[in-house]
Amino acid sequence: MKLDLLAIAAHPDDVELTCGGTLLKAAEQGYKTGILDLTAGEMGTRGTAETRLKEAARAARILRVTHRENLRLPDAQLQINEAYKLAVAGRIRALKPRTVILPYWEGRHPDHYTAARLGYEGCFLAGLRQLPIEGKAFRPFKILYSTLYYRDVRPTFVVDISRYFDRRYRAILAYHSQFGPQGKAKKSKVDLPLDRLHRDVNLIARYYGHMAGVEYAEPFLAKEVMQVEDVMTLQVRSV
Repeated sequence: MKLDLLAIAAHPDDVELTCGGTLLKAAEQGYKTGILDLTAGEMGTRGTAETRLKEAARAARILRVTHRENLRLPDAQLQINEAYKLAVAGRIRALKPRTVILPYWEGRHPDHYTAARLGYEGCFLAGLRQLPIEGKAFRPFKILYSTLYYRDVRPTFVVDISRYFDRRYRAILAYHSQFGPQGKAKKSKVDLPLDRLHRDVNLIARYYGHMAGVEYAEPFLAKEVMQVEDVMTLQVRSV
């Protein structure tokens, strides 16, 4: 398999919440897209690993991704070790994505920023010919970071997802165990955006859309300087 765009995230639903609209837009543009979840989210307060895997499959169909899989690494126990890095590197060689989206390298949840480092190091190691894993050496061309979970950083660019916002939201709601009505008897003390989900998803996407003069957008950061071929085609009005 050779993917154009692969999103790597710590838990099922992370991709839907941070870059689902971008994946959907890419799929409709004709690109082959994929999702690599590192854990099944089994340490979450709501739902089971099996339930979340089924929800992830349902969300993947809504996002029209070509391929989705789960490495089943331990939730809340992601570490930077050789076994986990080689596991990611092996999937990079197998899926051959040109562009990879990773979580931002800072954040509240340790799994999120650990996933960023595991993803980067896995991408790098996959390109070493002497690496003792299956597959030919391969390294993605571009790595992008989704910054939506960490809003204290100004993104390098945003992707206009205005046409895809509703379907992205449907993909989020596919995780009924996480975001469905719970009722008073099952009300959790854990700080999860259950009741205010729609408001927050709408507000955040509108905020980044406002930065670019569109209705809804998702933010990304690139470590490298971005090259522009034609300055006359630059979007977003300055004055």
